[in-house]
Amino acid sequence: MSSNVVKSWKGVFGFPVTPLKKDLSVDLDALRKNVDWMTQNPFCAFVCAGGTGELYSLTAEEVGDITAASVEAAQGRMGVVAGTGFNVPIGVDMAKRAEKAGAHALLILPPYYQNPPEEGLYHFYESIAGATSLPVLIYSREWAVFSPRQVAELAKRIPNLHGWKDGQGDARKYQRIMSEVGDRLAWFGGIGDDCVPGYFAVGVQAYTSSISNIAPQLSLMLAEAGMKRDFAKLTELMNKYVHPLYAIRDRLRGYEVSVMKEAMEILGMPAGPVRPPLVNTRPQDIEDVRSLMKVYEDVL
Repeated sequence: MSSNVVKSWKGVFGFPVTPLKKDLSVDLDALRKNVDWMTQNPFCAFVCAGGTGELYSLTAEEVGDITAASVEAAQGRMGVVAGTGFNVPIGVDMAKRAEKAGAHALLILPPYYQNPPEEGLYHFYESIAGATSLPVLIYSREWAVFSPRQVAELAKRIPNLHGWKDGQGDARKYQRIMSEVGDRLAWFGGIGDDCVPGYFAVGVQAYTSSISNIAPQLSLMLAEAGMKRDFAKLTELMNKYVHPLYAIRDRLRGYEVSVMKEAMEILGMPAGPVRPPLVNTRPQDIEDVRSLMKVYEDVL
């Protein structure tokens, strides 16, 4: 795939979990099964070993294995974006392994250090992006917060930076960033399915969906309504499916992964436990997830 492919990605990014066995080792067979199922839907691409894929719990070797298994299972149906981050040595190692495994692009998550000086932050992204020939997307989430000027500077310094994935949910600032940088980058929504109305209102071309793990058709319906600016339809979908799920996810830190894995298991898809410091879904919450999955039956 050419570097320009990032600009062509519109609609929905799948965001698969990383299935684990009971001993917390990566279950590559389960991953292949899930990716094969997910990529039979018309998503524009999917992100393996990303935030929902528990990147920060993985080794560089595991990221390489996960990327290779994902590329194999996708069978060329869509682009595969691999996660990387941590620090420069580990991030570069992950990036090189992902490229070797056949990834089509990289998603760089925030560095380990929460309050770096500006120049150090630029160097972090430049170093990882420059380690491969792959197009790069930067994921602005948690402590990786950028001003319009800083995003413009990164776009200037990193030739293979082609996309920006917002994880802040600040529509006001995101609009300013998009206005400052223009069509130099492709713009994506990345904080969650619950932010779809706001993201498409400000002009993103696609969003990353954790709901894609359980109800791909719902993810596609959300994106279609968003791109059409059909806010009546969006409100209907959000109120019936998305807000109830995210209300459960908000009960405990890390539940954005744990609850999705629990929902998958309830629906008969392999997902397994989560790795520390995340915790598995509590028994009192599992029943609420199970009840909600009955509501989801008409979009499965």
